[in-house]
Amino acid sequence: MLDTVQQFFQRVLATPQSESREVITPQLAVAALLSEILRADYQTDPEELALLRRMLMAQFSLDEGAVDELVEQAQRQVDEAVDHFQYVSLLNERYDYDQRVELIAAMWRLAYADHELAALEEHRIRRLADLLYVTHSDFIRTKLAVQDELKRG
Repeated sequence: MLDTVQQFFQRVLATPQSESREVITPQLAVAALLSEILRADYQTDPEELALLRRMLMAQFSLDEGAVDELVEQAQRQVDEAVDHFQYVSLLNERYDYDQRVELIAAMWRLAYADHELAALEEHRIRRLADLLYVTHSDFIRTKLAVQDELKRG
């Protein structure tokens, strides 16, 4: 009886893992988290999307076709994801603290790409900063640095 119950749970729990899910790479994790900022205010501004593409091209040395595929894959992942754990846990493992702080700065740049900061965008960045173990002082410092960049033009 116990063996039957164990086999049942192994089958049920194994089913989602056996589906043909895409492997989460650091590039996909970054693209997915940045895509979360794009959709935080329920509007995807063309300026934000263009900046996301430029950021990913520069960060990962990708051409336009590869960036288009990465963004599409990231947006699909974000639509299907229940939470951010798979992305942040990978980045917490693979990225050092300074890289994670720079990712938060990139999130601020995306949030300000349309020249306004929605409260939902700020909330999402705060939440992701917490999950990435970025201190509150660095969260604020990066926000102010990005605002200063924008003022200087």
